[in-house]
Amino acid sequence: MERPAWAPRSIDISVPSVSRIYDFYLGGSHNFEVDREAARKAMEFMPGLPKIMQANRAFMRRAVRFAVDEGITQFLDIGSGIPTFGNVHEVAQAASPGAHVVYVDHDPVAVAHSQAVLEGNLDTEVVAADLRKPQEILAAPEVQRLIDLNRPVALLLVAILHFVEDTDDPYGAVAELRDALAPGSLLILTHASYEGIPLPPERAEGTVGVYKDIRNPLIMRSRDKIAQFFEGYDMVEPGLVAMPRWRPDTAPEDEDPFAFSGFAGVGRTA
Repeated sequence: MERPAWAPRSIDISVPSVSRIYDFYLGGSHNFEVDREAARKAMEFMPGLPKIMQANRAFMRRAVRFAVDEGITQFLDIGSGIPTFGNVHEVAQAASPGAHVVYVDHDPVAVAHSQAVLEGNLDTEVVAADLRKPQEILAAPEVQRLIDLNRPVALLLVAILHFVEDTDDPYGAVAELRDALAPGSLLILTHASYEGIPLPPERAEGTVGVYKDIRNPLIMRSRDKIAQFFEGYDMVEPGLVAMPRWRPDTAPEDEDPFAFSGFAGVGRTA
């Protein structure tokens, strides 16, 4: 397999990556055949996966615009993946020039490509770190340079927590991050769930099995379990809902049925 120029030498391009599979679903070009193969296997069980990812990205853009309208100009995006059109820095800085954005990911391809895309953008940084180690993220020089934790921050945990198993204490990690944020900060979150998927659960389980096979278990939590991530936050209307129903730009009824898989919400610290 030929290694593209943008792929760091340190990565094994024979092993699928969640962030590169996500890039493929969104129509990006920074993925390998091994990623496309895993994505196609998952889509055999759940053909609407690209629609789910597009709904996820559309929610993220609306939530970022909401944050800017609320006066927030600092964004910490953990599990950011590979930047594609309409990512956080593009939306935030278009709405508020000079807004500060820090992307965090543990995938070397996501980090390397983010650095290339963001070269010369002094208001944006990239950190190689893991959500499961919040203190390392908060102590990173890039975060220290751009994020003032004494002022409100928009913390994005978009399509990341469902890749963190309960044994790694995702609730504890989210609480640590919450406790570091100033009052008026926002948590912007999406999470996969069996609830809302227009398929029998046993069919959807086939997709979960594909992610398990590539050693990136997909944890499908219930709405109640997802709501627990917002402990210590006041939910912003309309609460924790299917992605197309969170402050939509267009009628949700026009959306593909798969777009209603999983949940999205925004919470505000008191």
